[in-house]
Amino acid sequence: MAMTLSQKILAAHAGLDAVVPGQLITAKLDLVLGNDITSPVAVKEIEAHGGGKVFDKSKVALVMDHFVPNKDIKSAEQCKCCRNFAREQGIENFFDVGEMGIEHALLPEKGLVGAGDLVIGADSHTCTYGALGAFSTGVGSTDMAYGMLTGTAWFKVPSAIKVALTGKPAAHVSGKDVILHLIGRIGVSGALYKSLEFVGDGVKYMTMDDRLTICNMAIEAGAKNGVFACDDVTLAYLKEHCSKTPAIFTADPDAEYEREVVIDLSALKPTVSFPHLPENTHTVDEIGDIEIDQVVIGSCTNGRISDLRAAAAVLKGRRVRKGVRTIVIPATQSIYLQALEEGLIRTFIEAGAVVSTPTCGPCLGGYMGILARGEKCVATTNRNFVGRMGAEDSEIYLASPYVAACSAVLGKIGVL
Repeated sequence: MAMTLSQKILAAHAGLDAVVPGQLITAKLDLVLGNDITSPVAVKEIEAHGGGKVFDKSKVALVMDHFVPNKDIKSAEQCKCCRNFAREQGIENFFDVGEMGIEHALLPEKGLVGAGDLVIGADSHTCTYGALGAFSTGVGSTDMAYGMLTGTAWFKVPSAIKVALTGKPAAHVSGKDVILHLIGRIGVSGALYKSLEFVGDGVKYMTMDDRLTICNMAIEAGAKNGVFACDDVTLAYLKEHCSKTPAIFTADPDAEYEREVVIDLSALKPTVSFPHLPENTHTVDEIGDIEIDQVVIGSCTNGRISDLRAAAAVLKGRRVRKGVRTIVIPATQSIYLQALEEGLIRTFIEAGAVVSTPTCGPCLGGYMGILARGEKCVATTNRNFVGRMGAEDSEIYLASPYVAACSAVLGKIGVL
């Protein structure tokens, strides 16, 4: 029976020869992820049902990243709950202040996800790891608790959409522009509970950071997961970061897809998602004068070293417009250190930006950049819902690091 890439990974982990869309299965997990917001709920569920030990202390990862360093008493208590649980359970992959990072940048960097893995995480952007040829998806905290105890989870096998990338992108067109363009075309419900499988001759022009960004935002189209097949780019990344032997799966030539979306990368332009949905996209040449109050460069979507380099290349020798608060957040300690060694941190500070420790912070309206009433922000984050970053009548414009940095200099949305 012909299967898509995602279906093959699920079948292998369920111990089945084949699966079909809509089929309910129970599958073995390679990793279970939680953070400082979602993990305490899972811990309390475990305690409420008599406790128990995690199925494998090396296959559970707890990352303190949303409100860390703690911003108030409540966030401190949440992290204390996680710290106690990690200590009691002997969890090997516990990341706290000084060694933590934004979870979806940290786990690939640490080599905790490999090609062909099946990963669940109590965070909707767990779909990021599809960039590595894995099936990864977000779940609720109760499913996380069950996964931690049993090493299994149930799935409804998704149907799939084939996204064919063709051509070569122009300068300053990145993975962020690709995924914003796709969401703009199919809408925030266009891939509801489906796999987005990225294929085509244009894939070779997508760096690993581009792919991580694209898969990260698959959920913004409603997708269950996003995935790239393992290729030379994947293998090179895994060789550097991951000691696991890759399990390489490929879609059958006659696999069935619900639809095919073709994206000519050579025709794309830097793209911005206007409030209050990621599907509300416009290219930079369609934007009028929209003055801004803040720029945020970071998050699990665009806080990697290539993102910081792109922003620094714009800001080098320039100053951000007076009155535009510009916040740069390296996604992990390793990225922070590399940016420091390359002189990027100096560039940001000399340009008038501030640089934060790794944290999700402003992306979810947590801290480190909350918006007041009526303020506008260009952010390299993944969501621009009403009130996402602060006041309900504030506005978030999603963009690439290049567009965000240009906008910081201009004081309005645009490119130099």
